Amino acid sequence: MTSSPAVPRSDVRLHIVTGKGGTGKTTVAAALALALAGHSQRVLLAEVEERQGISQTFDVPPLGPEETRVARTASGGEVVGLSVEPKRALMEYLQLFYKLGRAGRILEKFGAVDFATTIAPGVRDVLLIGRVYEANRRRLDGKHKGQGPPAYDALVLDAPPTGRIGRFLGVNSEVADLAKVGPIHSQSQSIMRLLTSTQAQVHFVTLLEEMPVQETLEAVAELREKGLHPGFVVVNMVREPLLDDAALEQARAGRLHRSSITNQLVEAGVKATPGLVDGLMTEARDHAHRVDLEREQLELLTASGLPIISLPALPEGAADSGSIRQLADLIATQGMV
Repeated sequence: MTSSPAVPRSDVRLHIVTGKGGTGKTTVAAALALALAGHSQRVLLAEVEERQGISQTFDVPPLGPEETRVARTASGGEVVGLSVEPKRALMEYLQLFYKLGRAGRILEKFGAVDFATTIAPGVRDVLLIGRVYEANRRRLDGKHKGQGPPAYDALVLDAPPTGRIGRFLGVNSEVADLAKVGPIHSQSQSIMRLLTSTQAQVHFVTLLEEMPVQETLEAVAELREKGLHPGFVVVNMVREPLLDDAALEQARAGRLHRSSITNQLVEAGVKATPGLVDGLMTEARDHAHRVDLEREQLELLTASGLPIISLPALPEGAADSGSIRQLADLIATQGMV
């Protein structure tokens, strides 16, 4: 599968990456962060699902709530990793807005923090997004106001899957409606202003299969309805057809030449039994049908109007730091950054 280079928007600072489980969402988020850092940028890569996907991808110790460098680029850029933990985010929130300090620790001791982050509807997602929002506002000097340079040139959020992304990104709007006044209301409004601004884009990772593509299209429509900005569709784990179009047509119709297959097996030193030849013809027909399905799914994605880039399947599914750098180069070459 090939795609023409797309044109990224230069004003985007917050890249939100979503995708159905199993599509390689975290791998793509990591590669995107590296691609951005390749422009000599300082990039924050944050995860909110507590799966330690970033640490596994970059082969570094498990991340905590502290921002930790996980990679450098030859251009002088760096990727800083962060695993956002709801309890810690709430404690920071209480200190920032209410100056609770020791009182906040007492609340934690009595279980109030666990209650708020696991039971209270929406609070957990508000805190997770709020932590990334804070990093976006922070200046290099640690302050949140002023004209100094930002702490990060770009942020990449490894977000929840497509089935939950609309609720996750829209929760602050709901909270702002519930809390009519006060710091919760004002912060929720500020976060929604960021998420619906041209500074934020949501990118979708998918495979050329029916379920991931359907979830992607549904999520695109939902986010557009909420006033959010869909960015790129990343078709991941792409495998090029093993046969050319003429051979695919023959395989699809069951018209591959048995004698040709037999001769090629013999030339390769393989005993061409009837069972083996039949099996190869069946595999060729199945392969042709899979290629047809993938092309149909690609047409559906193209109809969304979003720019599409493709990334190849990694050898044996491996996602080590070397492979991530290769994917980062492809992301940059195809115009996502």
